[in-house]
Amino acid sequence: MDDTQLAELNRAVSVLQNKLPVLPTIAIVLGSGLSKAFGVPGGGVHIPCSEIPGFPVSTVTGHTDDLWVGEIEGKAVLVQRGRAHYYEGYPLDKVVFSIRLFALMGIKTLVVTNASGAVNTEFAAGDLVLITDHINMLGRNPLRGKNSEQLGVRFPDMSAAYSPRLCVLAREAATAEGIELKEGVYLATLGPSYETPAEIRAFRSLGADLVGMSTVPEVIAACHAGMEVLGLSCATNLAAGVDLGARLSHEEVMETTCRVGEQVRQLLLAIIRRF
Repeated sequence: MDDTQLAELNRAVSVLQNKLPVLPTIAIVLGSGLSKAFGVPGGGVHIPCSEIPGFPVSTVTGHTDDLWVGEIEGKAVLVQRGRAHYYEGYPLDKVVFSIRLFALMGIKTLVVTNASGAVNTEFAAGDLVLITDHINMLGRNPLRGKNSEQLGVRFPDMSAAYSPRLCVLAREAATAEGIELKEGVYLATLGPSYETPAEIRAFRSLGADLVGMSTVPEVIAACHAGMEVLGLSCATNLAAGVDLGARLSHEEVMETTCRVGEQVRQLLLAIIRRF
């Protein structure tokens, strides 16, 4: 990260903090279709991303470009409704811009959500999955380039990228709410084309349970900045080749997130209650 990028981030911190009713301690990133599923919490304030200097705007259907900040379950929470993706043409420093912004604001807990394809043949469309680890197949890392000591160390440890402590809280929340929460490894590809059946077979042999086109750069940036991360995925479809007659579409992704939306919201609220 060069000095210009860091200065842009610090300007964004100043602008955003001046708009906040409370200083959030938790940030939630909502993936494809999940902004609508989670709904709009009462109270708080909405801040269009376009009002924050340097903040990237998503061009993908199902991603709402605003932030909501307020209280949820007695906690000060920031909700990012939608995200930017590398496949949209943004450089990785823009893809992880919001995560670094939140870190510089002092937010220590990050919940990332996404929609994914089920690589694991024991998963079904609509399953909610706790992400326990990831595989980066993007061919890129957001930490490439000059390191910013203001954000983190040059060589961050990724051994527990998805916080074991927060995973325990998520399991407890799911059990208490009667929600089946599966667990698995998320693999990120570049996209935007869906994967081929041969690629899915290869990913399964590598240990992947889910495949998607986001999240991993954000988690790397969050770990670099010392944030504690929880990852949740909605398996919206079976990956290529799992169902030989199926054809993949973004419409299917949106339909599934809408169908399981109330369950996603219920689980997220139960988890926040335990933070």
